[in-house]
Amino acid sequence: MNNTTPNPSLPRESATTSTPDLICLSHLRWDFVFQRPQHLLTRCARERRVFFVEEPYFDAEGAARLDVSHRGDGLYVAVPHLPAGVTQDEAEAMQRELLDHLRQEHSIGELILWYYTPMAIGFADHLEPVVTVFDAMDELSAFKNAPQQLIEREARVFERADLVFTGGQSLYEAKKHRHPHVYAFPSSIDREHFASARAATDDPVDQASIPHPRIGFFGVLDERFDRDLLAGLAAARPDWQFVMIGPVVKIDPSELPRAANIHYLGGKQYAELPAYIAGWDVATLLFARNESTRFISPTKTPEYLAAGRPVVSTSIRDVVRPYGDDGLVAIADEVDEFVAAIERMLAMEDREAWLERVDAFLAKTSWDRTWASMAGLINSVQNGRGAVSSGGARADARQAQD
Repeated sequence: MNNTTPNPSLPRESATTSTPDLICLSHLRWDFVFQRPQHLLTRCARERRVFFVEEPYFDAEGAARLDVSHRGDGLYVAVPHLPAGVTQDEAEAMQRELLDHLRQEHSIGELILWYYTPMAIGFADHLEPVVTVFDAMDELSAFKNAPQQLIEREARVFERADLVFTGGQSLYEAKKHRHPHVYAFPSSIDREHFASARAATDDPVDQASIPHPRIGFFGVLDERFDRDLLAGLAAARPDWQFVMIGPVVKIDPSELPRAANIHYLGGKQYAELPAYIAGWDVATLLFARNESTRFISPTKTPEYLAAGRPVVSTSIRDVVRPYGDDGLVAIADEVDEFVAAIERMLAMEDREAWLERVDAFLAKTSWDRTWASMAGLINSVQNGRGAVSSGGARADARQAQD
């Protein structure tokens, strides 16, 4: 079995005792969609080395290998490549060895272990981190094609974790009784990035020829996406143009609704999104109401708002609370209700007053604040003080979000 792929640009010095490296074990790929893990760990990488270990590709010709690339600051992305046809036990044994080689090759001493996928405990349970974090950004067991072992392995991660973070309030409520130190950190915002949409004037080439009004959505198009709702909206208002941005994952693209006024523009880079949103008249969250969306906390909600776009969403709990309750986002589920809500947004007369309320709300939260709160909890555990009791620290953690 091969070691990690050598790269002379990667530093080999050991982390100091006070600043251990962080190894993140993720089910998401770093270069897929820029979302919660990327927001948090790019900030973490300004303070310490971060090794983001992805799920494997089964494409190795010969021995397993781990490709490691430097992505700026202290961030490194590690991608396992395993031979095709190996069993799960064989794959985990190979990943365990590759993980050990990673530590040896890059002189990783004391470490913080950060789980996104509980499945990774199958090859990482031998590690002895100074702090173990489980960032439960979604209820993965409810997703399409979820591994059968996921629930059992999540229980093992709960046993090992010092801290459990959740990606939203509803997921916090579902997890809070399973661990003494669970903290809600809902979706946050890079306000300056998305606020640039308010002043953008150049329409992207593939959107420029689409007439107005434009009703937009960006995000992964998967089992959470309400295809029936989109089809109904497009049929009800053929004069509206529906702009869908994002990769198609875990569903057959042929299952997506097709109409002259539905435009699938594919996935875009994070840096490109404000320019697209700037050209929309209304932004939407077209999420189905099913088990896979029961606990989601869409990051795009505050991003749409920061861009200055009126928003209509289905009744996702973490959108209803607080955005719907505070009158910042219109909530609708059925086609006729959704059409009426979009019409209200298009005809909004008190737009400046609405934007003032949006900006006042968004001023209370940022990914910088979220990471600072998380880092404070991690440092407390590392320094031997332990996490604050769940009830007390939960208020502190949420204060950075509310």
